[in-house]
Amino acid sequence: MANIYPFRSLRYALDSIPIEKVVTQPYDKISDAMRERYYALHPHNIIRLVYGKSSPDDSATNNVYTRAAEYLKAWRESGVLQQLPEPAVFVYFQRFTVPGKNEIRMRKGFVGLGRLEDYSSKVVFPHERTLTGPKNDRLELLRHTRTQFEQIFMLYEDPARRIDQLMDEVARRTPDIHLKDEYGVEHTIWTVTDPEQLEFTQAQMADKRLIIADGHHRYETALAYRDEMQGKNGSDRIPMTFFNMNSPGLTILPTHRVLAGLPEFDSKNFFNRAAEFFDNSEGEGVIIGVFTDGRLTSLRLKRSADLAVLMPDLSEKQRSLDVVVLHRLLLEKCLGIMEDAVKKESYIRYFRERDAAITAVREGRAQVAFLLNPTRLDQIRDIAYEGDVLPQKSTDFYPKLLSGLTIYAMDSRP
Repeated sequence: MANIYPFRSLRYALDSIPIEKVVTQPYDKISDAMRERYYALHPHNIIRLVYGKSSPDDSATNNVYTRAAEYLKAWRESGVLQQLPEPAVFVYFQRFTVPGKNEIRMRKGFVGLGRLEDYSSKVVFPHERTLTGPKNDRLELLRHTRTQFEQIFMLYEDPARRIDQLMDEVARRTPDIHLKDEYGVEHTIWTVTDPEQLEFTQAQMADKRLIIADGHHRYETALAYRDEMQGKNGSDRIPMTFFNMNSPGLTILPTHRVLAGLPEFDSKNFFNRAAEFFDNSEGEGVIIGVFTDGRLTSLRLKRSADLAVLMPDLSEKQRSLDVVVLHRLLLEKCLGIMEDAVKKESYIRYFRERDAAITAVREGRAQVAFLLNPTRLDQIRDIAYEGDVLPQKSTDFYPKLLSGLTIYAMDSRP
């Protein structure tokens, strides 16, 4: 079901461009301070293409999108970016330390073009909803550059791990790219052009279903651009990095919620209300940590709680998620924070590190922190395959895929 293709990637000229100074984190993870740092790192840093700086003097003919197109054209003409001579897929390994732990993991995937599929075809499955603003921004960049600078993070199932075995074989060679990013993650790339290995990979992926782990906005933007172009000139494909859900190394971090600015927040009243749904007994099930007033309390959902009655609009699998229970019961019913306020981030901030969330409360910068377990891969898989979605900020796949390691220009199809 999944159609995968090798492609003639654009790549930085590795003999003259220091690759570690020109790649970035994905555009939607780049803060203003990070953008300034990337600009200063190197005059050919890909930040100028993926997330350029706007100016008060911007116009319809001179703006971040037109400048990105001009940079791209100039860099290709000058040889800063070079097109590979043969279609390839790219084995991509990431070696990293799990944040907050002394545990080193290796995540193994490969980059190739995937054919864009409407969700209705049941080949590609989303797991979260998207917002209009980011899609409009990415669509303008696509229209001006006709180039995909980043990959969609895709999951597939292969219990036999056949492609993993091929990747391990490829990884015995000297890599084409090896670098360490600002978070200490090691990124290694090998180029695969052997026809038999390419055909094997395509054949193994032909019956696979794909779940979008990261990149929903970019994927839906690509669908919109494909429809604009009516599938012409390579617009029906997009670079994807594929990871096997059955392989070790896939890491999902929790995203803790920290609340500040709540009017008349009183911890005693909160816990009294929460007692309708939770107790502090031990056992399995949904458990949410609450840090407030200098104390950490573990709330376990009562076995008697009838989630089908409390959340009749959600599927059984959605109701089982810790993050859904947190938002529907603790935030909405106990604190009166409804979905619109969450979307606007009126009171809520998100923390990857548990200690940082607790520290924000200890130091008086917040009133209460809610500490979550990470969403499990099987929960993401089951909910996506059923056609449902998770709340935003439910998953944090770590580490992210670097931008600039492989680039797909739509004029570069074989």
